[in-house]
Amino acid sequence: MATVTEQRPEPTDAQPPRGTSAAAIYGLIVTASVMATAGETLKTFALVIAVVLTLLVYWTAEQFAELAEHVTGGHLPTFRQARAQMASRWGLVSSSFIPLIGLLLTRALGATPYQSSIVGLAITVVLLMIHGWNAGSAAELRMPGKVFLTALAGTLGVAMILLKVLLSHLH
Repeated sequence: MATVTEQRPEPTDAQPPRGTSAAAIYGLIVTASVMATAGETLKTFALVIAVVLTLLVYWTAEQFAELAEHVTGGHLPTFRQARAQMASRWGLVSSSFIPLIGLLLTRALGATPYQSSIVGLAITVVLLMIHGWNAGSAAELRMPGKVFLTALAGTLGVAMILLKVLLSHLH
């Protein structure tokens, strides 16, 4: 019995790789989760390291899962395919850079660790909303659909801020 494997077209310069935006959104949610739960207990630099290392672990696990899927299908990906896959999901890690820069800058300007993590979370909310809007635009949704996706994405970020506030009151 022959097995059928899904063949994904190679991304072109005009078309971003499949999953790029999803990886960035996922990376932003993980970034916000780490900032929300550890933002007050870790020193700022340690928090930045925790976020990046956490995202690297998630990214590596995802790459391993992709490799395992290829192996299960009876073949290894070519070097070019593996490189394209890894690059297409790198947004999971790189999406954290802007919120982390905001966190570091506000801390350097004298904000408390709590205030800095709130700024990092607020930046994350804005970026999530931008991704929501862009997803709606890419899907050619009308204005109500774009607004809905933008609000939904922002709600995920606001939930992280509420988690942060709740945890700080319980601590």
